[in-house]
Amino acid sequence: MPEVITAVDAVDVRFPTSRELDGSDAMNPEPDYSAAYVTIRTSGGGVGFGLAFTVGRGNDVQVAAIRALAPLVVGLPVAEVLGDLRAFSERLTGDSQLRWLGPHKGVIHMAAGAVVNAAWDLYARREEKPLWRLLAEMSPERLVSLVDFRYLRDALTPQEALDILQRAQPGREQRQRDLLARGYPAYTTTPGWLGYTDEKLVRLAKEAVADGFDLIKLKVGADHDTDIHRLALAREAVGPHVRIAIDANQAWGVDQAISWLTSLAPYEPYWIEEPTSPDDVLGHAAIREAVAPVKVATGEHCHNQVMVKQLLQAQAIDILQLDATRVAGVNENVAILLLAAKFGVPVCPHAGGVGLCEMVQHLAMFDYVAVSGSTRGRVIEYVDHLHQHFVDPVVIREGRYVTPEGPGVGARMHPESVAAYTFPDGPQWQSER
Repeated sequence: MPEVITAVDAVDVRFPTSRELDGSDAMNPEPDYSAAYVTIRTSGGGVGFGLAFTVGRGNDVQVAAIRALAPLVVGLPVAEVLGDLRAFSERLTGDSQLRWLGPHKGVIHMAAGAVVNAAWDLYARREEKPLWRLLAEMSPERLVSLVDFRYLRDALTPQEALDILQRAQPGREQRQRDLLARGYPAYTTTPGWLGYTDEKLVRLAKEAVADGFDLIKLKVGADHDTDIHRLALAREAVGPHVRIAIDANQAWGVDQAISWLTSLAPYEPYWIEEPTSPDDVLGHAAIREAVAPVKVATGEHCHNQVMVKQLLQAQAIDILQLDATRVAGVNENVAILLLAAKFGVPVCPHAGGVGLCEMVQHLAMFDYVAVSGSTRGRVIEYVDHLHQHFVDPVVIREGRYVTPEGPGVGARMHPESVAAYTFPDGPQWQSER
């Protein structure tokens, strides 16, 4: 009998990061970093792992959404799924009843992404390759076949995508060797959480520079005078040559963003991240025009490739921050990387959270090897939280991601961590009561 998918398990895993205010920002003052954790199981003993990232309450809703998709998956032949992962993705995102809740956005879309990523993890494990290598070694034609171009053709045609990938082919092997030898540039948000004391900010900023980072990020947007004070402290701590990015996490309206950023300009912020609603394409364009040379960055809350397309068409951003779990998985992120390459906008992925560093590094490294062919102006976010819970945790050396060589997409957690932090009955949460 052919091997089939027998189960799609979803578990509500939460970490009490609010205790130390790790992850705190203007819109999320007390987050508990959480994962709706997915395991695909097959009749042949195969497994694949994925997750959707949340910040606490609502993770149960995300788990319920994943479970709602399970009937579309259980019973499918594994060879059919792995042989056409675009069709598998479209099966999940195009269900005639569930898509009414989107379409292509929100909890259901993120749930689809968690399941699609788990299927890619299953595939990468079968091939005994890390995801970045699995993708980078595919032919340009195969990569183009992963993408749904239905809503993209006015900005990116299949032929244009093929041309981008074919232009990148000549240097693939050398870039792969370079990646294995040197890793990928990183920046760190570890010093910048809004709930940290001044002393902790300064200490962590200095440690980051000593560890080889030449870009750090601070959260802003809750209080104007506090932002000026914290930026002054950070600039004094790291000196004039280390870049400082800032992140408002959607706290401002358009006019407010422009005014606020004008007052922060003396501290030379490198970019402003999510200065306003992530859905406001024209608002981002207006801010970008007004605050240059400060760069405008966004993307972690872009709910699909269409929104990314519009941001690029409107020349609304300088930096695109794709997320491994916000959209519907690897297929859609391949499309987003191709869009960014078409418009010449560097991709600096959003990470941190639970497993986001582990997962998104693969997408950035694939981009370097097979799509953009460059790391210029590109860095992956790094946050020093919760990596110990993953079977293949990220490794940072001298301010760079060490290239992962283990198979999969990076989402697999230690079973002991899943059991300990399952909400609300895991022992780590029982002790809270």
